[in-house]
Amino acid sequence: MKIMLTGYNGRMGRAIIEAAANKQEEFDIVAGVDINPAAINFNFPVFLKPSDYKDKADIIIDFSWHDSIDSLLEYADSSKTPVVIATTGHTDEEMNLIKSYADKIAMFKSANMSLGVNLLAELAKKAAILLKDDFDIEIIEKHHNQKLDAPSGTAMMIAGEISSVFADSEKPEYIYDRHNVRRARGEKELGIHSVRGGTIIGEHEVIFAGVNELITISHSAQSREMFANGALAAAKFLICKSPGLYTMKDLINEITEK
Repeated sequence: MKIMLTGYNGRMGRAIIEAAANKQEEFDIVAGVDINPAAINFNFPVFLKPSDYKDKADIIIDFSWHDSIDSLLEYADSSKTPVVIATTGHTDEEMNLIKSYADKIAMFKSANMSLGVNLLAELAKKAAILLKDDFDIEIIEKHHNQKLDAPSGTAMMIAGEISSVFADSEKPEYIYDRHNVRRARGEKELGIHSVRGGTIIGEHEVIFAGVNELITISHSAQSREMFANGALAAAKFLICKSPGLYTMKDLINEITEK
């Protein structure tokens, strides 16, 4: 599988390079794209934008930055190349743009490429179905001190799964900051808290706090390798799919149905 890797010079880009090198019989990175070219040499040509690459890749894995999605999708559409979108922090306008391309190219998007984290989100959703009326729900996410967005895309994905079990009139209100408000916790609040420090790769915890009992569901990433392997698994899943917007749920369902 010939891969164009966008964002190859970031932490996750380098993790993809290492993971693909360990699976040379399956994957070959044929082009790297990054607005900040690396000073060291790779075993593939590098470019500032996707359209500079004149050959044909089988698939694009995107770990770049959310505001580059316009040019990426334009290239993917013109070259008819499926895209694994692993970048987070997309605005509503950018998400609408992604959805608008779904009838033209195959795309896979997940805020987190870990199967374990996506399982956590599914477990939190099921727990919320049972506990939402009697338990307060809070999400805590922790990442390294160089992460730019907060809350993390994964925390927002988990919050979205939890919110989906509420009726429209009962949707929880996301609360990110309580320091300037002196009042008791509201019944419809869903607290989302961010910790930034050191080299924490990624930790997510969902807390269900009831009367005299506390339930927590958590996931801790020990290495970026798990995210890289998840992205490569997504590429294998997507390569033969028809146009559409696929998610980690589709991948998990395909695995469990086999």
